[in-house]
Amino acid sequence: MLGVALTLAGSIASVHGADTLISNVLIVDGSGAPPRAGSVRVVDSRIAEVGEVVPGPGDWVINGGGRVLAPGFIDTHSHADDLILERPNALPKITQGITTVVVGQDGSSPYPLADFFRALDEAPAKVNVAAYVGHNTLRSAVMGPDSARAASPVAMQAMAQRLDSELNAGALGLSTGLEYEPGIYSKQAEVLLLAQQTAQRGGRYISHIRSEDRWFEEALGEIINIGRITGMPVQISHLKLAMKRLWGTGPEIITRLDEARADGVDITADLYPYVYWQSNMMVLLPERDPTDLSAIAFVMTQLAPPEGIIFTHFPPEPDYVGKTLVEVAALRGESPGQAFSALAQLSVAWTRDTGEPGDMIIGTSMDEVDLQTLMGWPHANICTDGGLEDRHPRGAGSFPRVLGRYVRDLKLLTLEAAIHKMTGLAARHMGFEDRGVIAVGKRADLVLFDPMTIIDRATTMEPFLPATGISHVWVNGVAVLSAGEPTAAFPGRVLRR
Repeated sequence: MLGVALTLAGSIASVHGADTLISNVLIVDGSGAPPRAGSVRVVDSRIAEVGEVVPGPGDWVINGGGRVLAPGFIDTHSHADDLILERPNALPKITQGITTVVVGQDGSSPYPLADFFRALDEAPAKVNVAAYVGHNTLRSAVMGPDSARAASPVAMQAMAQRLDSELNAGALGLSTGLEYEPGIYSKQAEVLLLAQQTAQRGGRYISHIRSEDRWFEEALGEIINIGRITGMPVQISHLKLAMKRLWGTGPEIITRLDEARADGVDITADLYPYVYWQSNMMVLLPERDPTDLSAIAFVMTQLAPPEGIIFTHFPPEPDYVGKTLVEVAALRGESPGQAFSALAQLSVAWTRDTGEPGDMIIGTSMDEVDLQTLMGWPHANICTDGGLEDRHPRGAGSFPRVLGRYVRDLKLLTLEAAIHKMTGLAARHMGFEDRGVIAVGKRADLVLFDPMTIIDRATTMEPFLPATGISHVWVNGVAVLSAGEPTAAFPGRVLRR
């Protein structure tokens, strides 16, 4: 017979350089086109043939058993940069079918990127890595401990010089985190100056906007204005309506975004499939006063109820991790508001004394109907907003959750529409031209999964449980997951702009 047959249980970790034929699969190519039966041949790192492909001499033939073969998923908002050099296996990523992570999010990035990229060139991860340069990182590098104020023209020019260097290193563009320190202190003129410079260099802009709750409409206006003035693509990070007042306004928000697009603004978004987020306590207090009990009462009633706040990191009292604010308050003999104030003050002191984050919480602030509405917007792609050691289940489950819950169970999206949001659309939003679709000549980032069994298993109580239903993942033509198990290969590449 032609070729060497391998079943789904067979290992293909050792076939570096050999032609691989993945046969008997349902191809969902990432373009949004309907699925079609066929086979895919991979030669070196690229897709060589798609369709009715006959095995050739020396082919390693993998029988897909009728499962779905899709492009590898692209995580357009990832926090894997924290640990990717230490944990290049990237297990929470590959076990949910992710083959490319985009880091440098929310205004924070490895610095300098040239060193980060060089380290990944010398010791690759299992996944591809691209990065934005973070505005907060530049601001901190220039202004140091004096960054809790508006920047002077001299400081802004110093940021611009550092931005230029990071773009030269291959950053995709500029990311901002305008609810976080020190970006929260920046004026719109500062952000626009850096955005214009990024646009002149052919870059892109991605933003955790200034507010996802109290001043959401104004924050939306800022990013639309940046897109209008600069002419470059702008993307809203983890789009959400995180305040009760905003619940039910999804259709109006989409109308506003569509109007901006019709006016020539290339605005897009990514989102993850959960109604709860993860961040620090102080992000809920824009005045940054943890003693303001009236502001905290507003948080409890409008933004995140105490039973929906779960501590995922709290080094001052590690026993609080995994508990809700209600449970912690009961332990302390305090009201939830009093406990929030006391713990926020402990966190601030911890950060001041150690330089390390003093807390991380999950907050339940969104409505499921809004999530589904925003997910259905044609210009929204899927992301995780998760890292490699993330106590929010999004870090291990986002992509399989969409395919299991929102495609198979709820039928909110068709299979081809969901895959498009994870691959072809995500690639377009990041400017990746050779990934995201199964087509001849494209990079062979691929995932093989069972659409009837794929599902997330991670929960807030067991956040590290890997997803099920994904059997094989290839990155640049090399298997990194085979029969559900990681291989010894590390074929990931740095994707520079």
